[in-house]
Amino acid sequence: MTTSNRLYTGHQPRFSVAPMMEWTDRHCRAFHRQLSSHALLYTEMVTTGAVIHGDREHLIGFSDLEHPIACQLGGSDPKEMAEAAKIVAGFGYDEVNINVGCPSDRVQSGRFGACLMQEPELVAACVSAMKDAVDIPVTVKCRIGVDDQDPEVALDNMADAVFKAGSDALWVHARKAWLQGLSPKENRDIPPLDYDRVLRLKEHYADKFIGLNGGLQTLDQAEPFLNSLDGLMFGRAAYHTPQIMGEVDRRLYGADTADVSPWDAVRAHMAYLEDQLGKGVKLARMTRHMLGLFHGRPGARSWRRILTVEAIKPGVGLEVVEKALAAVSPTDFSQEAAE
Repeated sequence: MTTSNRLYTGHQPRFSVAPMMEWTDRHCRAFHRQLSSHALLYTEMVTTGAVIHGDREHLIGFSDLEHPIACQLGGSDPKEMAEAAKIVAGFGYDEVNINVGCPSDRVQSGRFGACLMQEPELVAACVSAMKDAVDIPVTVKCRIGVDDQDPEVALDNMADAVFKAGSDALWVHARKAWLQGLSPKENRDIPPLDYDRVLRLKEHYADKFIGLNGGLQTLDQAEPFLNSLDGLMFGRAAYHTPQIMGEVDRRLYGADTADVSPWDAVRAHMAYLEDQLGKGVKLARMTRHMLGLFHGRPGARSWRRILTVEAIKPGVGLEVVEKALAAVSPTDFSQEAAE
């Protein structure tokens, strides 16, 4: 089977960065955009109640440079999901996504996240209500099952329900979630990965967009899945070793451009950092997302130390980033960048 290369409206998410709480905020996304022009970027999950009643600019505001960008919602009331989706669309997002994968106790108590794997028809009702409310793609991100569910049955039931309701895509984290007995952190590692289950799902839905999430570490490992599946979603690897994103546009989107080096990314990001500093944003809030950029390269430890120790000092600015960059820059920066 070859990938269907199905399109969302306006973007083709062959590669995306997963929504990750405390990590994929607007400053993280702006930095990741310097590494890839095409990757689909996700917000942290935000609840429907927060979107409807909270400080929307603080919660879901973003910079134009972040496109294409998706907002992930947590909720299970179809009316509220539709209202929140309409607000999200009004902010200019390219996609709205339903969280059916988070296993935390707080999420379960709100009746959303992974526990919704047990209520596929409710998820479908949310999809349908959201599709009626907005013109942007509505997608779902789920697990292969929870607790004692049979993944063969649970995942098929979820896919059947949401695709019939009009979901534009299904992103599947290829692990079960254990709602009892494992912490959210343990649920990211302990349940075994089952990529074959996602591949079997795609065989039943050849004309639907199905993307893979969970345990993807390198493009060499992940790219072969695009022979069958439609998209790859990287989580912690994209955050901790973001330099891998510098190859995404060329390798996965066929862009006729040079790969973006870590040095190129930092230089390109300086304008954003300067702009945000001028708006009163603390340097450390932004540079914390850049710590892993030079992972495995000479000077990476110095890069992390300088940004960690000095970016938190009052009144500091771009000189800290310049100092950190000097600790990892080759003697001839232009030659290294060209290579």
